[in-house]
Amino acid sequence: MKTIMFISLSALILLSTTSAVAQQSSSPAAVRQSSTPPAPSLPAAPRTTGAAPTTADYRMVPGDKLRIEVYKDTQLSQSLQIRPDGKITLPLIGDVPAAGVTPRELAGTLTERLKEFLTAPVVTVIVAEAVPSMIYVLGEVNSPGAQPLSTPVTVLQALSVAGGFKDFANPKKIRILRKKPDGSILTINFNYKDAIQSTSAPMMLQAGDTVIVP
Repeated sequence: MKTIMFISLSALILLSTTSAVAQQSSSPAAVRQSSTPPAPSLPAAPRTTGAAPTTADYRMVPGDKLRIEVYKDTQLSQSLQIRPDGKITLPLIGDVPAAGVTPRELAGTLTERLKEFLTAPVVTVIVAEAVPSMIYVLGEVNSPGAQPLSTPVTVLQALSVAGGFKDFANPKKIRILRKKPDGSILTINFNYKDAIQSTSAPMMLQAGDTVIVP
């Protein structure tokens, strides 16, 4: 009888000890001690300054600063600025029109020109810094001059910002001068009275356009 009571008492002590150990291992303190410490957070990458907030359809203008990257060719990869004549100059291929085209279009032109000298060239064009885009309204308006082109602007909006027409203006024979990528000037005729009565999409201006009111 004493032997049975001793065995039962031993079993009870063992069970109590096991339960206490289990509770201790599942406690928050035990979990914190056994868990792997969190990896140290890496410092945030520095923000690039001076990058131009351009879109895929952005058309470059004189003064824009570009980064030309030619894959695996450090001599041809260069930082350039579009000259007042709208061109850039690269080794091997010389002058290339850059104003009035998108970075992707310029990259395609450079790729084609470099095929004469390189096997399967890969070219990337990045606008590192863009100059503010401007349009110009001149002639018989009340407030002629330059206007910033921060958002898309129609001809009618630009004329409104210019203060409207003077008394002897001829709004039927407005001309819009637009410089083409090859450097030539495209002249677009614009009739103000027809435009305000039209139900079609309004005519949008591009960076560098000059609106002349006779």
